[in-house]
Formats: sequence, structure tokens, C-alpha cells
Amino acid sequence: MKKRNRLVAKIMVSIMIIFALLSIYSMVAAAEDYWPEGVDVTAESAIVMEANTGTILYSKNMDEQLFPASITKIMTALVVFENCDLDETVTFSKEAVYSTEAGSSSIARDVNEEMSVEHTLYGMMLESANECAYALAEHVAGDLSSFVDMMNEKAKELGCKNTHFKNANGLPDDEHVTSAYDMALIARAAFAIPKFAEIVGTRAYTIPPTNKHSDPTMLNNHHQMLNFYKTNKYLYDYCLGGKTGYTVVAGATLVTYAKKDNMTLICVVMKDTTAEEYNDTRRLFDYCFDNFAVYNVADFTSISEKDTNVTGIIGENNQLIKIDEKDVIVIPKAASVLDVKSDVVAKADPDNPAIVGEIQYRYANKSVGSADLVFTQNETESYPFDNIPKSQGGSGKEYIQVDYLRIALILLGVLVVIGIILYIRSKESDILLLRHRFVTRHPKKRKSSMTIIRDNGKRRKRRK
Repeated sequence: MKKRNRLVAKIMVSIMIIFALLSIYSMVAAAEDYWPEGVDVTAESAIVMEANTGTILYSKNMDEQLFPASITKIMTALVVFENCDLDETVTFSKEAVYSTEAGSSSIARDVNEEMSVEHTLYGMMLESANECAYALAEHVAGDLSSFVDMMNEKAKELGCKNTHFKNANGLPDDEHVTSAYDMALIARAAFAIPKFAEIVGTRAYTIPPTNKHSDPTMLNNHHQMLNFYKTNKYLYDYCLGGKTGYTVVAGATLVTYAKKDNMTLICVVMKDTTAEEYNDTRRLFDYCFDNFAVYNVADFTSISEKDTNVTGIIGENNQLIKIDEKDVIVIPKAASVLDVKSDVVAKADPDNPAIVGEIQYRYANKSVGSADLVFTQNETESYPFDNIPKSQGGSGKEYIQVDYLRIALILLGVLVVIGIILYIRSKESDILLLRHRFVTRHPKKRKSSMTIIRDNGKRRKRRK
């Protein structure tokens, strides 16, 4: 009976320890592999990209080559911004006015009409005016063909792999193709230009009189998630703007920017059905805002003085290297920053020589952001610890970081202690028997003590 109890106790302890280890492993594996499930959309192809990091939060056939229609004009605007000033004068040629498809989007410009680059950009991005796109292309490159070459060169520079442009406005051409992923790259680069973001986020604009039009020209943004254009049923509170597109062969295409909780997203849908492009975009935005969050890298990453992973790669004194405080990562809300993996790589930036390296972050085998390592010879400031008032040199932020590994080890330790206690209890009868045998075999000897009493110089013993 005793042997059976002892065996049962051992088995229980072993099972508890194994269960604890498996639970810990399962929690870590689940956290590392977790990525929220997506939503269904009508569009043939779609993508949602976080603007700061370039992290892809959702994709559907994102590399499929499709016709872009008028979202092409985002690339047209990007090349214009990079190659001329807004106050330059654009002159509309005969080709710009009459070479576009009859009945396509237009603001009815005349031959030799003059407008500033800025006003022409508003006409192209808000009203999708095709003659404005053509005129801007001629202004920048001299002719449309040369401008298209610049568009394709820029696409290659941005990392586009399934893009080939044939015109500046997106009108149908069998060789004028791109993909949702490539358009997200283009849209991200364009949105980094503040004036571009301002233009696509403008609901209505007025072009002043020109040499050919004595009256102002009123413009309305066609993006119905931003502007009350024809209907208000698609308005979206977090929308920052974007660009619409449609042709019969391309179907509905749409690029949209939205921001909520310090996270800016870019959504591209292609080959969608009319009006459904807005519903698809809303569903994708809601899914991403509900399931992902942005974290500032400086809040959870630090470089120690003995971090050879940094000095061994970039060869600099760690005491003079700091992490760019503006950089962020984006991961699922259910995940922890402790689950994010990182690699340090050397990096050179011609525009900022102080950048000597980069920390690249990964989660669930996906790139989720990066942070520049900046070399400075300035005296470093003291670290602003969290949970300490600013008046005492802290950050003033209330911050609790959960150490899951430590908690797991503590739980494991508790389980081991419980197992030991159970084991000892199962041996209680044996311990008592051993104690009894020991006491029986080794009885304590009783010692008699004698006290010597002196009386009148004589001794006599008294037994106690």
C-alpha cells in the first residue's frame, strides 16, 4: 500500500511538472505565431499597409498584376513633387487638352491655358482631371514618353516588381499595370510629402481665374469616405484622403489613408465592384484598427554598454549610440513586445550621416518595423525611468511591463514545491516508523545527580 502511494505521488508530481512545461511552451508558441485572421472582401486584390513601418497587416492577391485606372495619378503626383516647385507655371498644350479619351474626367482646360503646378495638382487629384495629368507630365519631362520613363524608374526605386506604366493618367492600356502591393509602396512614398497629404485630404478647392477662364473653378474631392460627394453613406471618421479610380476594364480601384490611435494605414483595393470598394475599405480599416497597435521602440529597447551585437556590427561605442525615438513597430494587440525578435544591421544614410545602423524587428515571421541607430558625440542624457515623476527625473509615464518568463518560472517553482510537499506527505508513515525505531534503539540514559553537603567539616552525600 505504501509503495503504491509513493508511486502515485511520484507520477502526480511528474505529470504536474510536464503539464506546466507544456503550458509555458504553448503560451510562448501561441504568442509568437499569433496573427489575427483577416476579413472577406469583394475586391480581386487588396492590401493594408501601416504607413510608418511598411508592415503589411492584410493582403489578398497583393502581387497580382491589374489595371490601376486613375490611382495611377498618385505616382504622377509623386514624380511632379520631386522634380519641380509648386509655383511654376504649367501651360496646357494641344496634346494635353485633346489627347485624352473623350468623356473622361476633366476640368475643361483650354489650349495655352496657364496654371500653377499647385493648382494643376489639385485639379488632377480632386477631380481626377486627365488633361492636368498630361500637362504636368509635359511640364516636368518635356513630353509624355519621357515622363512615363521617370514614373517607371521611380517605381523600380521604390521596390515595385509588378508595375509598368504607359501613361500619366491611368486610362486603359494593355501594358499599363501594377499590383496592390506596388501601389501601397507608391502611396506610402507620396504620403510622406506633407503637401501631397494636404491635397488628397482637401474636400473642396477653388482654382482662381486663369488667362482662359475668367471665373474661378470649383473642385470637389471624389473620395466618398472623405467628402460628401453624391452621397454621405460612405463617410469614414478616420479617413485622411486618397484617390479614386474606375474604368470598365479595371473596375473600381481605390487608395485610402486613415489614422486612428496614432496608427496611420494605407488601404488599396483593385478590381472591385462600384461602391463596394468603399465597403471593402471600411471593413479592412476596422479589422486593422481593432486588432493591431503601434508601440514606440524607445519604450522597450535600450542599448547596454556591453552590447556586442551592436558594436560587433557597426563598430561604434555604444555609449554614443541612441535609438531614434520616433521609430515604431506594429504588432497584434494580443501580442507582447517581449515576443518581438530583432537584428542589428549596418546602415548608411546619405541624408543623415549620424545614422550608423538599424534594428530590424520581426514578429510571426513578418517584418513589423525598424529603428535607426544614431551616433552622437553629445553628452547622453540620463535615462527617464517610468513610474517616476518628471520633477524627479523620470518620464512621468505609468508603465507596467509584464515579464511572462519570470511569471512562468515562479509558477513552475510553486508546482515543484507542491510536488515535494505531496511526496513528503506520502512518506509520512515511513518517516514516523523510522523515528520510532531510532528512539527505541537509542534510549536516553537517565543520569543521577549527587549533591555534596558539608556539615561541621564532615561530608555526606544526599541523593537527589
